[in-house]
Amino acid sequence: MSGDDDSRPVHVRRHDLDPADELRAAGPLSRIVVGTGADAEHTWMAAGHAEVRQVLGDHQRFSTRRRFDRRDEAGGTGVFRPRELVGNLMDYDPPEHTRLRHLLTPGFTQRRIRALAPRIEEIVADRLDEMERSGSPADLVAMVADRVPGAVLCELIGVPRDDHDMFLQLCHRHLDASLSARKRAAAGETFARYLVAMMARERKDPGDGLFGAVVAEHGDTITDEELRGVCVQLMLAGDDNVSGMLGLGVLALLRHPGQITALRAGDQAADRAVDELIRYLTVPYAPTPRTAREDVTIGGQVIRAGETVLCSLPAANRDPALAPDPDRLDVTRTPVPHVAFGHGVHHCLGAALTRLQLRIAYTALWDRFPDLRLADPDAEIMFRTTTPAYGLTTLMVAWTP
Repeated sequence: MSGDDDSRPVHVRRHDLDPADELRAAGPLSRIVVGTGADAEHTWMAAGHAEVRQVLGDHQRFSTRRRFDRRDEAGGTGVFRPRELVGNLMDYDPPEHTRLRHLLTPGFTQRRIRALAPRIEEIVADRLDEMERSGSPADLVAMVADRVPGAVLCELIGVPRDDHDMFLQLCHRHLDASLSARKRAAAGETFARYLVAMMARERKDPGDGLFGAVVAEHGDTITDEELRGVCVQLMLAGDDNVSGMLGLGVLALLRHPGQITALRAGDQAADRAVDELIRYLTVPYAPTPRTAREDVTIGGQVIRAGETVLCSLPAANRDPALAPDPDRLDVTRTPVPHVAFGHGVHHCLGAALTRLQLRIAYTALWDRFPDLRLADPDAEIMFRTTTPAYGLTTLMVAWTP
């Protein structure tokens, strides 16, 4: 399965490791239809790098806050927000967004991220140990890509290690769109109860994780509802995006074996390789749609107040205006200002942690299995297209024991 699916909105269509042809053909700014039947909605899609940066970088004229009442017109001042969106940074505009992001910053300092490196190395090594014990061939997605990011996020948040498996199971069931609404709701209630108990413990005796850091420094100015929302957003974005990058990144490198040597040329070369893989693959389809607060001209087109814009990150990162020969993977490429982590005030808070995880995982994988290869080069690659980020359902790899 190549990833092609003509029934899906154009901004989420992919072809193997590339944006779909029709996405490329749409131009830097175009009108698309999202949804079907009575739910169909006409919206703008920005696909050019300059256009995407202009929309994402202009929080004064483009809002991320979704509106749930027709009386709440574009540019309105109402702040009604359903419970499930409380704490979701992508649904907050400044000054609300500025306040909440400032409260979370202590958990994402360079010092804290660097302090996680030894634990990330342990988590990756444990997964590789398990894969090695299982024997060649093995499914890299099931054994590594789908398991590393969740464990790392638990460490970041401060979930006790004995609770990791239970915590991740509840979280995944709560966010699994393939389950019935009843099953998701039941998992969500159990997950919420766990978070309430955890937050009560952290407020009484702050630990070393994100929750502990935030409540220790800003406990009086952030609510439990906001902390819960932050946790859900971190799990939804961080787990799925990093899992997708781990699987697709290994596939891309196996298809370009001459570029694997960069992972063994020191941290600086490996970091550059990771940045290029992030640009080349760009697993998030689009950030939260932006709603124009007033008439705005983008790429020569007037976007009217109240109209929405979807920003295609994969298309923007393959724009020839961004980099020469953008469809070529080149891990020695001088880093370019890609938008895989977004742009502007909503630039991904966990970008540094994502980069660190990927460097550690890619380098450890090839240190352990220097002759890693596809178990069957002729086998069809199965892509994951129903989750918030692009990825693989399986990737069977082999090595010489």
